[in-house]
Amino acid sequence: MKKRILSLLLASLMVVSLAACGSSSSTTSSSTETTTETTEETSTDDTASDETELVETLASIVADMDYYASSEYVYDLVLGEFYEVYTAAKENATTVSERYALMAVAEAKLLESGVMLPLYSSGGNYAISRLVTHTSPYANAGNDADRYYSMLVTEDFLKTEDVTYLRDLWNELRGTGTYKEEAEAYLTEQGYAFKNELNIIYTSDPQTYDDLASSKSVDHEVLVNTYDGLLEYDCEGVQQPALATGYEVSDDGLTWTFYIREGVKWVDSQGREIAEVVADDWVAGLQHCIDTQSGLGDLLDGIVEGVGEYISGEITDFSQVGVEAVDDYTLVYHLIEPCTYFNTMVGYSLFAPLCRTYYESMGGKFGAEYDASASDYLYGKDKDSIVYCGPYIITNATATTTIIFTKNESYWNIDNVTMDTITWRYDDGSDASKTYTDTLNGDNDSVTLNASRLELAKADGIYDTYAYISSTTTTSYMAFYNVNRQVYANTNDGTLESPNSEEERARTYEAMALQSFRLALSYATDRGAYFAQTKGEDLKYASIRNTYTPGDFVFLEEDVTIDISGTATTFPAGTYYGEIVQAQLDADGSDIVAWDGTSSDLFDGWYNPDAAVEQLEIAIEELAAMGIVVDEDNPIYIDYPYYSGSETYSNRAEAYKQSIENTLGGKVIVNKIEATVDQWYYAGYYTESGAESNYEMYDLSGWGPDYVDPSTYLDTMLPDGSGYMTKSLGLW
Repeated sequence: MKKRILSLLLASLMVVSLAACGSSSSTTSSSTETTTETTEETSTDDTASDETELVETLASIVADMDYYASSEYVYDLVLGEFYEVYTAAKENATTVSERYALMAVAEAKLLESGVMLPLYSSGGNYAISRLVTHTSPYANAGNDADRYYSMLVTEDFLKTEDVTYLRDLWNELRGTGTYKEEAEAYLTEQGYAFKNELNIIYTSDPQTYDDLASSKSVDHEVLVNTYDGLLEYDCEGVQQPALATGYEVSDDGLTWTFYIREGVKWVDSQGREIAEVVADDWVAGLQHCIDTQSGLGDLLDGIVEGVGEYISGEITDFSQVGVEAVDDYTLVYHLIEPCTYFNTMVGYSLFAPLCRTYYESMGGKFGAEYDASASDYLYGKDKDSIVYCGPYIITNATATTTIIFTKNESYWNIDNVTMDTITWRYDDGSDASKTYTDTLNGDNDSVTLNASRLELAKADGIYDTYAYISSTTTTSYMAFYNVNRQVYANTNDGTLESPNSEEERARTYEAMALQSFRLALSYATDRGAYFAQTKGEDLKYASIRNTYTPGDFVFLEEDVTIDISGTATTFPAGTYYGEIVQAQLDADGSDIVAWDGTSSDLFDGWYNPDAAVEQLEIAIEELAAMGIVVDEDNPIYIDYPYYSGSETYSNRAEAYKQSIENTLGGKVIVNKIEATVDQWYYAGYYTESGAESNYEMYDLSGWGPDYVDPSTYLDTMLPDGSGYMTKSLGLW
């Protein structure tokens, strides 16, 4: 993605008065957060009186801009303070702990902007399973957690008491390298037998078989099982050698040398040997990754020499990028500055190898000659147009039906492959009882018990013996607000057209640009009622998250003193990231509770009807200054697409609608937009840019960390298209 500089025209438009309106005890609108300046003479009519000068609307300001320029303008309006604080955190931190603390302050500013509402993490559901706890890779970041080759699977469901025992055992033995062996021995003692086939469900087919050309988890979850990385996390969360037998870091931290395992083979989908895995495969992989403009390469911008310049086009000779194959078995990365977490990055798909000779044989080219639309470009089109160096070969892939992984007989680590076959069966979730029944009969080995399945499990006597609460993860799912909506139907097929009139769309566009309005939506969302529809009343708070970066993702390793709203504040070693986020929120007078003293999860720190009404009243004043009246007879309408083929999701959508409309007194109306699974995905998740985002609120997307540093989350909100999740806000 090319970086672009704000035009002089755009800069001149910023002279427009953006002073904040009156504040309350909650977070106030900053001078770059609202286009209004209210006065006592504010008109309450649709047409202002001759004596009242209306504040310019956002639409009038961006009317003559192209989409990129409007994205820049709106970004500065809604996230300008976050970006300023975050940039300072990156530039000014002198230690890792200070970096964490300053980034926590930036996270507080991100939350206060109201561009998104944290929803939940993965897990936190009642479940029944044959998958043995913690026997596949355990990783807080990257893709290793989606590798299944080492999994232990029992023939019968694991009993609740045995899941509890295994969790305690893992906590006791973690880091010793003995947990899996001890777990297998314990379960054998308890009478369990093991099988060598794993069956799981999936909900979306991969859009490509080229892992380096995608930033979507639905692609990586499949493809990560077909190759190995340089290093991989084991089931105890310890990074181990994989295709690299080891690595060294220079004294200045700028040179990382990986030693590639000899004798590893690339094979095709028939298992036939194609080539040997060599160091150049990572050089080819990184260049191809950047050439595809998948966004993955941006993660190394500012970290590896030359990456940013190659992305921007300042250099076209890839040999000037800081990755080199010294020989077939020595791979070197040259960094711009020391990066303490660089080793944690290599577990992400960005570091997948690419067999150069095979890629070129399938029509692949590099640099300016790369063209995925060329008639002879076949690479990554299907399972038969890639090669494999991991534990599995994909031997069957039938869309919306089945994906079958078969053990790669040429795999270098075959002795540690416990699953001979892994079968993924498609399930769109429309029939919750079928999913449950398939699990009972063995066609699926693990299932979450949503509200309807939970009742089935209780009736069958399954719940009491086998149900347990699944662990949460570091993936954060958010409700994203579209602050620069461009389209009112799905761009791929014209479906999901907004029911709003042109006038209603224009009113909503202005409202969504206001921090006060977005916060009103967030504070009015009863997430407990929302999640009760999918998890049941007992677990409605079991996976709720109140931040973007999990509050316990990192902690300070030394005492740190930073400025919190003008006050020098010392945080001792051991302080969690979330505690610092909350300190900044409190100092700013925010109503958000992101940290309850021990966690950022398992409680609703956003739902606050009084604060919601207060923020809506501020928004109404701001809109009135533009000549826009908002009341029960003239509400703001927001579009919310949801998967209507599922009773569970339909109930959740209704809970959201009732929560917003009841809390805000009918002054905001939620249009529930019925969608099939594909339509739902194409409304936002499958979009390539923010210009295609078809909603005001979207709750399908989230972000999982690529490496262990808060920037793995916060970088997704960078401007100029380099922040991957800004497209969910309607930007770039």
